[in-house]
Amino acid sequence: MNRLNRKGHQGTRRNIEKSVTDLSGLNHRNLSVHEVSCYLANFMKNVWLAVLLLSSLAWAQARPEEGGNEFQVWTGGGHSVPGGTKDTGVWNAGVRYGWILTKPHGPGFLKGRFEYVLDATPLFMVFQPRNTAYGGGFSPLGLKWDFATRGSVAPYFELNGGTLFTNKDVPAFTNDVNFTSAAAFGVHVFGKYAWSLEARYMHISNAGLATPNPGINTVQVRLGVGKFWHR
Repeated sequence: MNRLNRKGHQGTRRNIEKSVTDLSGLNHRNLSVHEVSCYLANFMKNVWLAVLLLSSLAWAQARPEEGGNEFQVWTGGGHSVPGGTKDTGVWNAGVRYGWILTKPHGPGFLKGRFEYVLDATPLFMVFQPRNTAYGGGFSPLGLKWDFATRGSVAPYFELNGGTLFTNKDVPAFTNDVNFTSAAAFGVHVFGKYAWSLEARYMHISNAGLATPNPGINTVQVRLGVGKFWHR
């Protein structure tokens, strides 16, 4: 059974990686809404297969522990706020993989563990007054502080940064390659799965690759579901 589970996990992982690769090339193609919808449907099918596979493995639902890991599927959206381009909405979906790096540290209620996280975002939609841009990205720089609590609810704080590639300029008349930086505060709710709900501030800009560079500041709400485990 374990051998079958490993084979199924490897096959599903290859399908997800292919979906991410396909969608990351959106900035090189002028895709129709129908094509993007097909890509998204294929990606989400593979992600949910991965979630079902994870739930079938012989891992008891765990909390963040040193040497443990996290897998999560998430989606979120929000709107622009003052300080950059106005009247812009965003929606995105992706997957996360994390490594718990440390034992609990810190005083009192601040006590927690460091976690390093990677986010792949194969779908990132930017709703601009002039058009709607479709794209994808990757956030390889993620540091998360998982507060150490004893109950079924545990808060966390994180900082991360990455890239965003789109099929149209974001904002309009700037560039189709951007960088993202974000800060988030949320809570995990532990049960059969680890659910998360968070508020996220994200800044999007081209870091001077093009002029002008007004950037976009957004506040988003993100919902995720996944698992922590410790072998």
